[in-house]
Formats: sequence, C-alpha cells, structure tokens
Amino acid sequence: MSTAYAPQGQLRRVDPRRPAIITPAGLRRIVLGSSEGERISANRLDAPVAKAARSAGPFHRATMVVARAERGALGDAARQAVAAAAILASADTEVILAVLGPCHDDVAALGADRLLVAEDFEAHRYQPAACVQWLQGLQAAWTPQHWLFADTGFDGQLGRRFAVQAGLGLACGVVELGADSLRVPAGAGQDWLRPHAQVMLLAKGVASTKLPFVGLGVREPALPVPAIPENGIEDLGVQAGDPKTLALEEADFILAAGNGVTDLPLFHSLALEVGAAVGASRVAVDDGRFARAQQIGATGKTVSASAYLALGISGAVQHLQGIKDCRHVIAVNLDASAPIARRADLTVVEDSAALMRALLELVRQQKEAA
Repeated sequence: MSTAYAPQGQLRRVDPRRPAIITPAGLRRIVLGSSEGERISANRLDAPVAKAARSAGPFHRATMVVARAERGALGDAARQAVAAAAILASADTEVILAVLGPCHDDVAALGADRLLVAEDFEAHRYQPAACVQWLQGLQAAWTPQHWLFADTGFDGQLGRRFAVQAGLGLACGVVELGADSLRVPAGAGQDWLRPHAQVMLLAKGVASTKLPFVGLGVREPALPVPAIPENGIEDLGVQAGDPKTLALEEADFILAAGNGVTDLPLFHSLALEVGAAVGASRVAVDDGRFARAQQIGATGKTVSASAYLALGISGAVQHLQGIKDCRHVIAVNLDASAPIARRADLTVVEDSAALMRALLELVRQQKEAA
C-alpha cells in the first residue's frame, strides 16, 4: 500500500506499513521522508533465520571472482560481484573468490564457496604484470568458466589486463546479468544485449548482497604472487597526505560535527590527532561554525569514507543521504533513538565532548608509547 492523497477537504491516507525503526525503548518510530528502516509486519520473528547453503557440491565447474581488499575488507562493488556470481551459479558450479591482500569478511555470507587469499599482495601493489601472472596461475589450476571483476579502480584495470593478455572474451561496464546474457550501455539511452563473456566487469549495483542462501566459505591460501619487477617503476611506499587538503568526497576517514558539538577547539584537535577530514551537518554550517564546503548531506557533499565518526548529529534525512555510501558509521549522541542510530554500525550514547576528551587522551598516549 502506498501513500495516497484524497480529494480536497478529506483526510490523506497514510500507509500504516511504511518504513519504520524500533527504538531502544521498544517504540516504533517513523521518520517522515526517510527510506531507512523496515516494513514491519505483525508476524515478523525477532530471531534470525539460519540460511541454507546454496549448494553442497560436488562441483564440476567454477566461477572466479577477483577483488582487492583494503584494510582486510572488500568494497561494495566487489561484494556485489560475488553476490552476482552466486546468484547465477548452478548447483555444480563453485563460486571461488580470489582476493589480493588479507580478507577478514564473512565470505560465506557473501555467497562464496571458496576463498583464495594472496597475503603477500602488498609487496606487489604497484606491479600489475605480477598480478596478471598470478591470475594466469589460477586459470591453469582451476580453469574457471567465467571470471568476474568489479568495474572500478584497481579491480577493473586488472580485469582488462588479464583478459587481453590471456586472450579471453571481455565485457566491460555490465549493468545487468541474466542466466545466459548480459546488458551493457551501447549509447545514449540504448543498451546492448549480448551473450556472457569469459571475463565480465560488473558495474556497481548489478546485484544485491542480501542473499537468501550462503556459500560454503572454505578458506585456503592462494598461490604466491610472483616477483616480477616492472620496468621504469620504483615503489617509494605510501605516504599519508594532509586531510585538510583532501576533498571530502576523497577522504577515507571523516570526523563530522553536528549541533551537539560546542567545543570546536577540542573537535579540531581530535581531528588533527587522528588524521581525519572535517565535515559537518547543515545545522552546524548554518550556524557559521563550519564552512559550506564542509557540509555533508543531500544539499552538501556526498561522501564514501571507510570510517565516518558522527559527533552530536541527530541524522536528518538529508544528512543520511549524504553518508549512504560510507562503509562504517559510528554515531555519538545522547539520544539513543536518534535517526542516525539506525544507519550507524555502532552507536555510543555519550556526551560528545566527554568522548572527544577521552579519545584524544587515548590517541596521545598511544603515540607517546609508539
């Protein structure tokens, strides 16, 4: 049932099953205009339902998904690629996830039956030829029927290099996958429907990661990445940049202030110590405490940080839209039922100033010890 409008002079119909959240006090709360929450039914069970395995084998074929892990976790696009492979796999097809770098994700929940991890990837981060040769070794060992990559950044470039050097058919920017066909953009307002390719690079959003099943999740070490020096390339290591010079859209760690933050010197001292970019809610910007370029939300910047620490932000709909792509959201608020608590992965019910002082002291102690 959707919200409808009655003729003039009559009451408007309201959908009683529109998205809502349950507060810590057990109250059902509806945030007008928000898509956050669930459509709550009367017979919903509170206990989580155990999911069955997609297939227990035996496996006679394989689909290989390749991704790079950052700080032990896969990105959203890579997770969607694994889900797409699991959805399309037949009962005798094993979904193998090959990860460059340590991976601590629950790969069974993502739909993977086997995880191959190249732990030594950091030593070859800037050696694409070595990574391609590593994939060729996996091809010889597993002979996958299909290869899936996320068509973003490093994963997309690696997929292109591998397909060209291995002489495999390639489809880029795949926006839709069917049982036997795929769809890619062909021009303005037009798509191209074609059969599956051996190597497919998937656009973001091609599949949902909320699967009705799980994979087997067997973990084992992969073949080591071969040491192949790149001509003309010298690895000088990674140097941390100044978060003050980064655009919020590019920041990996953001410390954001809302109306509940009143001690600005303390807030900026904490941001400096932890190396975080500074953001703010619209209320804090409108009050003149932060620049307009630091505003996060639908009317400001949309960010995709790995970590987003929100201090004293209640979480208006516009702000939640601006942080929907953030990986981990930590909310600090005195109101445990604030809308941002529903979006947050961790909510701390505490005064923001008290938490900032404690966190600042802890960070300084760790730096002195190091």
